[in-house]
Amino acid sequence: MLNIYNTLARQKQQFVPITPGKVNMYVCGMTVYDFCHLGHARVMVVFDMVARWLRASGYDVDYVRNITDIDDKIIQRAAQNGETIGQLTTRFIDAMNEDADALGVQRPTHAPKATEYVDEMLAMIGQLVAKGLAYPAPNGDVYYAVRKFDGYGKLSGKSLEDLRAGERVDIDHNKQDALDFVLWKAAKPGEPAWESPWGAGRPGWHIECSAMSCHHLGEHFDIHGGGEDLQFPHHENEIAQSEGAHGHQYVNYWMHNGFIRVDDEKMSKSLGNFFTIREVLQKYDAEVARFFILRAHYRSPLNYSDVHLDDARNSLTRLYTTLKNVAPAAVTLDWNSAYPARFKAAMDDDFNTVEAVAILFELAHEANKQQSAQLAGELKALAAVLGLLERDATQFLQAGTSAGEGELSAAAIDDLIAQRKAARAAKNFAESDRIRDALTAAGVVLEDSAAGTTWRRA
Repeated sequence: MLNIYNTLARQKQQFVPITPGKVNMYVCGMTVYDFCHLGHARVMVVFDMVARWLRASGYDVDYVRNITDIDDKIIQRAAQNGETIGQLTTRFIDAMNEDADALGVQRPTHAPKATEYVDEMLAMIGQLVAKGLAYPAPNGDVYYAVRKFDGYGKLSGKSLEDLRAGERVDIDHNKQDALDFVLWKAAKPGEPAWESPWGAGRPGWHIECSAMSCHHLGEHFDIHGGGEDLQFPHHENEIAQSEGAHGHQYVNYWMHNGFIRVDDEKMSKSLGNFFTIREVLQKYDAEVARFFILRAHYRSPLNYSDVHLDDARNSLTRLYTTLKNVAPAAVTLDWNSAYPARFKAAMDDDFNTVEAVAILFELAHEANKQQSAQLAGELKALAAVLGLLERDATQFLQAGTSAGEGELSAAAIDDLIAQRKAARAAKNFAESDRIRDALTAAGVVLEDSAAGTTWRRA
């Protein structure tokens, strides 16, 4: 049985879906005012892996990953750029999808945009006001009354007393309590606005996900995911809003992936220590970046550096080299056979990709040792469950970086190999060795066999 670490319970729990055979999953997506960074890549890849494993386990998965296309940063960036909000968000939604596609991330079932669900947000805010859990303020904002929701803090483990002790001195006097958070923001001059019972304005950030998840998955669903940084206050506030409005449990299992860190600090735009996905893919194959993310456990911190990416590339090269040396048979996975059973046990243990990837390397070793097409086929099929090893082995091994700076093209390499072959035929071994050395210096490894010479990038 699948066991998931549930942040709400602070322990692993056996996964039991609300509807047998069906999983409804919501993941907080991107705020689209800039290119996605590697931290965003981790969210996309991790929950793509989760959805893939659930489907491989026989579940019908309805996966929703939202898009925030209206907030303060978006408004400010559009104004700075001299473009409309729609132009800005459309451009970066397209860029996000290009990055996700490159990383092998399958599109979610639904990718709702916040601006398309304002009516649903207004309806939920109305429910909260009617129940006395929210109130209009003198400035035209509408706030959630945190102290009126019993159980606030249960996801993050923060008590109201702890939160109160951390209050800032310069509190917003429009609030009845410093802990209250905004559901509806009154319109400001020049900003986009929608009409509401409380005047023109726009939704707060937290209400977006409550409304969109409810619309697509219902008032009570199986899994809610996102980055560790969203646990508080965003997900805590989602619980307060959704359970306050509907009067029952919102989500059964909460999942949070760990941070990507640079020099022991969280990678983030606010700290200025982030690398966009596009910057990383200028230096590394996209599958290497995916492998780098998946070979760590999703809940653990992941340290970014070129050294770690280089190691990921070398490791992935070893797996592809096996598939090049041993042609894989087409196999249908038998989850009761040795390697698939162990792989399944690892993945059913809170998506333990660390152990699952280790099993792939064991399989590669045995496939090489035994020259077994069956084992190579199992290697390829199991890796495909993680979105790995789905390309032609030679194509991967010969692929360069996106930038291609200083790299020999495939055509140039083939031409040098032909020159080397001619030199060897003429017994000009000095010239043959010179060409090999030149290719080695250019990061190209030659592999001679009775069938001829093949090559791969180092």
